[in-house]
Amino acid sequence: MRLALFEPDIPQNAGTILRMAACFGVSVDIIEPCGFVFGERQMRRAGMDYLEHVALSKHASWAEFTESRANQDSRLILLTTQAEDIYSNFRFDSNDILIVGRESAGAPEYVHEAVDARLRIPMAPEMRSLNVAMSAAVVLGEALRQTSGFPK
Repeated sequence: MRLALFEPDIPQNAGTILRMAACFGVSVDIIEPCGFVFGERQMRRAGMDYLEHVALSKHASWAEFTESRANQDSRLILLTTQAEDIYSNFRFDSNDILIVGRESAGAPEYVHEAVDARLRIPMAPEMRSLNVAMSAAVVLGEALRQTSGFPK
């Protein structure tokens, strides 16, 4: 199981996601450009000393990330409010990559078109979205539960 952050633009969220990934032993892909200087103080504060324990791969662009996956047997699963399918009804695989979009704009259409599945978290009708770090945590928790992927 991996997490991918598409052009993250809030350092505190990136730090929180990296900390969670370290705790769960999940690798992370950062797809640049970031909307902040990677390693910014806010990101380090949110990630604390956990950041040194994350298996992290940085990709200069979407094209570079896509190329890095060329020989991998993995599905790319987008978490988005625009999906029809609910995450808890989805059957995850241990090789899946969960990808989240930018906090300010989500994922562009070309990312939506490139993924293998799009999933949403059900919310009250009047609510727009959850924080990206919270969304990643909710879906990653279910994916790890289904695949028995939590650390022992």
